[in-house]
This record gives sequence, C-alpha cells and structure tokens, in this order.
Amino acid sequence: MSAEEILAEIGPVQDILDEHDGVVTVLDTTDGNIMLSLDGGCNGCSSTPMTAMQIYYSLKKLEKINDVIFVNGELPEYMRTFIDQKMAKEAKDSNNDLDGNTQPRGEIV
Repeated sequence: MSAEEILAEIGPVQDILDEHDGVVTVLDTTDGNIMLSLDGGCNGCSSTPMTAMQIYYSLKKLEKINDVIFVNGELPEYMRTFIDQKMAKEAKDSNNDLDGNTQPRGEIV
C-alpha cells in the first residue's frame, strides 16, 4: 500500500488530528509493514496512545497489512495485545456467523 492509501484509511482519525495540529507521518510501507509516527500536536498529548490504538485497529483490518509499527512508541504493547485479541474474537464470531453456529444475541423476553 502507498502512503496515500494508508492516510486515506485513517481519514476519520486524521480529521480529528487536524483540529489539534496532529500529524500522521507514514515512514515506510514495505512488505505490508507500516511504520508510522504521530507528530505535531500529538507530541506530549495524553490522548496519543488512544489515537495510535484507533489507527492500529483500522489498519490491521486490511488484508494487505502485516504489522503497524509506531516508531516513537505511541502504542504500548498491552494496547496492541488488547486489539489483537479483540480482532481474533471478531474473526471467530464472524466465522461462526458464516457457519450458522451462532448463539442468539441479546435477551429474549
């Protein structure tokens, strides 16, 4: 994927960052391994890990993406693990939906 395609995928996040002078810099996209940096208003912002988490989640949903690396450590490992586990559960639930083996959702009254 090109840097432009990556930025297009994170468009809604970038819209919010624009309001706070935050910038997503795509440093590399080799072999589906995306290297990013959150710059500008993101430096020192307490919301940066949440922003990184949203970007990671959005990009990891794409088949072409193997990994998303934040070069300045904006995404702590525990958040990465949380998202990976969430995505694995979503994939499992999606497969169950396709197989017709799902349990009813919600409560029947």
